[in-house]
Amino acid sequence: MFLHNKYKIKEMSGEIETNEVFLDTLAKINEEKLGLSEKKFEVKIKEKLIYSIFAIFFIFCLIVFGKTFYLQVFNGNKLHGIAQNNMAKIGLISPQRGIIYDSKLKKLVLNAPAFDLVCDKRNLSLYPLEYAKEIDIIAKIFELQPAAITQQLQNAEESEVLISQNITQEKLLILETNINNLPDCQIEKNTTRNYITGPIFSHILGYTGKTNKEELQNNYNYTISDYIGKIGLEKYYEQFLRGTPGQVEVIKNASGIKKGDKILSEPTSGYNLVLHIDTDFQKKVYDSLEKSIKNIGAKKGAAVALNPKTGAILALVSYPAYDNNIFSSSISKEDFNKIQNDPNQPFFNRAISAQYPTGSTIKPFIAAGALQEKIISEDKIINDPGYILVQSKYDPEVVYRFGGVEPHGLVDMREALAVSSNIYFYTVGGGYKDQQGLGPTRIKKYLDLFGWEEKTGIDLTGEFKGFVPDAEWKKKNKNEAWWDGDTYNLSIGQSDLQVTPLQVALAYSAIANGGSLYKPQIVQKIIDGSGENAKTIQEFEPEIIRSNFIDQENLKVVREGMRDGVLHGSSKMLSSIPVSIAGKTGTAETNKPGYFNTWSSNFAPYDDPEIVFVTTIEGVQGLRAATLPVAYDVLQWYFAHH
Repeated sequence: MFLHNKYKIKEMSGEIETNEVFLDTLAKINEEKLGLSEKKFEVKIKEKLIYSIFAIFFIFCLIVFGKTFYLQVFNGNKLHGIAQNNMAKIGLISPQRGIIYDSKLKKLVLNAPAFDLVCDKRNLSLYPLEYAKEIDIIAKIFELQPAAITQQLQNAEESEVLISQNITQEKLLILETNINNLPDCQIEKNTTRNYITGPIFSHILGYTGKTNKEELQNNYNYTISDYIGKIGLEKYYEQFLRGTPGQVEVIKNASGIKKGDKILSEPTSGYNLVLHIDTDFQKKVYDSLEKSIKNIGAKKGAAVALNPKTGAILALVSYPAYDNNIFSSSISKEDFNKIQNDPNQPFFNRAISAQYPTGSTIKPFIAAGALQEKIISEDKIINDPGYILVQSKYDPEVVYRFGGVEPHGLVDMREALAVSSNIYFYTVGGGYKDQQGLGPTRIKKYLDLFGWEEKTGIDLTGEFKGFVPDAEWKKKNKNEAWWDGDTYNLSIGQSDLQVTPLQVALAYSAIANGGSLYKPQIVQKIIDGSGENAKTIQEFEPEIIRSNFIDQENLKVVREGMRDGVLHGSSKMLSSIPVSIAGKTGTAETNKPGYFNTWSSNFAPYDDPEIVFVTTIEGVQGLRAATLPVAYDVLQWYFAHH
C-alpha cells in the first residue's frame, strides 16, 4: 500500500494503465454534465421479475407437453387413422340383393346397377381452402350451389356424407374424369330395385331405401350409401335378402390421389324368396277389385285369398296402391309428400292394417258360438218380422226398435245365415223373449278364438290387430254403461267392432277347414341360387295357431248355411260358377249416412275347400252388391286356371 498526501490507492491484482485512469476521469466528467453521475453501468434485475419469467416459461412448457401428451395418448389413434385415410381406406363392397320370385318362379324384382358419390368431411375444417376446391368441382358437375353442398356436409352427423345417389351415366363419366381432383370423395357402386309388377305387388314386396341414422346404428355392416328394406317383404326378410358385403382397400398416394384397389374379401349375394302367390292370380284380384271400386264410385278396398288347408297367402291386394319403383329413382321430397298426403292413402296396406266393422260377416261366428254354448238348436225356428221391440228396463214407457233390412219370416240357423237375418242374430246374440243370448262376454270369447283380437303373424310389416268392445272398455273410454242395444249391434257386426280383412279371411278358413286357425304365410321358401341347382335354405311348413275350439258338427251347420247363401240367399250371384261355393255377405254402416262398407267372404270347392276369398270396399253409396262382382270374377278365373 502506497501513501500519498492527496490520494489513497488500493492495490489491485494486475496493473492499471495510465490511459484507463484518464478515460475513467473523462467518463466521470461527461456523466456529471449529463446528470448521470448517480447511475451505474450494471443494473441489478429484481428477483420477482426472474421468478415471473421462469413461471411463464414453465407454463409454456407445460402446455406444450400437455398438448403433445393429449395428441399422442388420447387422440393418437384417431390422428393416425386420419393420416392413414389419406393413403388407404377399407370400404365395403355392396352384395347383390336377393331376388323375389312368385310361385311359378317368375321374377318379381330385379337388381339394376347404380352409382353414388360419397365424401369424407373430416378435412373440411382442417383444410377449408383445399376442400372448397373440391366442393366447386362437385357443384359444377351436379349443377348445384357450392353453399348447399357445404351446408349438407356441415349438417351431416356422420363423417361420410352421401352427396348424390343414382348418378346418371352422363354425370358419372364427367365425375370419373375428375375423381383424382376429389381426394376426399369416392364413387361407390350400388344396386337399386326394379319392381316388375309395380302397384300390383307394392304392398306385398314393399321397397328399399338408403339407410338412415337409426338403421346405421342398429345394423352391422351397412354404410350411408347402402339400401335397406323399408317395408313389406323387403324389410321382413332383410337379413336373408341383404347378403354379406365384401371389403376393399382403396390405395391413395400422399396427396390423396387414388392409386388402385385391393380386394380383401368378395361379397356374398343375398338369398332369394319364393312366394305362394302366382303373379297372374294376384293381377286378376287387383284388376277385379279396381274395376268394381271404379264402377260404383268408391275409392278404397282390400282383398285376401288364402289356402285354408295351410294358411298360404294366394293373393293380397290393397287399393289404391303405389308404384314402388319411385323409390329406386330418388323420389323428391315434394313427390313423396304428395303421395303421403293423398286422402286415399296409397301407402296404407288395408289388407293387414285397416280396421273395419264387419256387418253381417260376423254372423257365422255368432252362430258357431251359440251352437258351441248349446243355447240354441240349429233347427229352432225364430220368426223374423223385420224388427224386434225391446222395452227399457228403467222406463216401461220407452220401447227400442231394432230393425233388419227386410222381413224373412220363419228361419232356422241355416236359413238365417243364408238370408242374413238380423232379427235371428239379435235374438241369438243378445237374447229376446224366451231365447237366451250369448251376451257380450261370450261373443268376445268366440271372436277371440277365431283370432279377431290378435295379430295373425303374417310375414309382413305393419300388421294391426282387431278389437272387440266390451262393458269394461266402454266404461273406461266412454264413461257409459253397456246396454242391451250394444249387444244387439255387436251381434250383427256394428258398434265399435274393428277387424282387418286378413283376420276375417283367416277366421273363415277355420270354418272352411273344420276348425284350425293357421298362421298366414306369404313366402313359401328361401333359396340360394335359382333354377334346378337352387339350394333350399328354409322352407316354411304350415303352422296352426289353435284348433278344435269349435266342434265339427257345429261348424258343419255353419258351412251348410253359407252354402245355402250361394244357392238361394245373399250370395246367389256366385251360383252360376261351375264350382260349389259357400259364401256370406256383409254390410256395415259408416259415420257418413247413406254410405257403407261392404264385404263378401267365400270358400270353394264346398266339399274340399282350397281357397278362401274375402274382399271389402269402403264408402259404398247405398245398399248394393259391390264386392260380389269381385268374388265372382276372381273365383271364376281361379277355377278356370286350376
